[in-house]
Amino acid sequence: MLNTEFKKKFDAETNTLIKASIKQDYLLFMKKMDSIENVAMIGALLRVKNLEDLKRINQKGDKIELSNTLSKGNPAVSKNADYPGGINALRQEVAQIFYTPGVYSETKTIKANVDFIVEKDGSISNVTAQGDNFTFNRQAEIALYSIPEKFSPATINGESVRFSFKLPLTMNIE
Repeated sequence: MLNTEFKKKFDAETNTLIKASIKQDYLLFMKKMDSIENVAMIGALLRVKNLEDLKRINQKGDKIELSNTLSKGNPAVSKNADYPGGINALRQEVAQIFYTPGVYSETKTIKANVDFIVEKDGSISNVTAQGDNFTFNRQAEIALYSIPEKFSPATINGESVRFSFKLPLTMNIE
């Protein structure tokens, strides 16, 4: 319906400058609609992930406490959590999943630090992105939650442990 209405308005106009303006309005409007749909997807994804995390916690009787989570570089960790193929494979996977049309920025370079927990089973939880651009942060969170592969968990003395992971991300807009 929206496409039809914009097309009618576009076809009825004879002035090429106004036609160009109508086309720009249409593209901007569709981008905003896409963003609204994406925000709804973010909310749904986060709700589902939170429910999954709560279910896993209740089933295992685990307690989520920061004291139970080890940070990258902790000397007590025998083996850090690793993504199959390494950090570059993780970055490449995030880049492939990342939804760049959902990011709005007036600056050419956008940065965020994404913090997440690699659970004992290698899944990821508690993803939070912090940076100056809200839409970039949300897209980074969605991309991390959407990664299909599991990490190999961190270990201490051969036993899997929760592990805090930081992933800096940068995007250049051309």
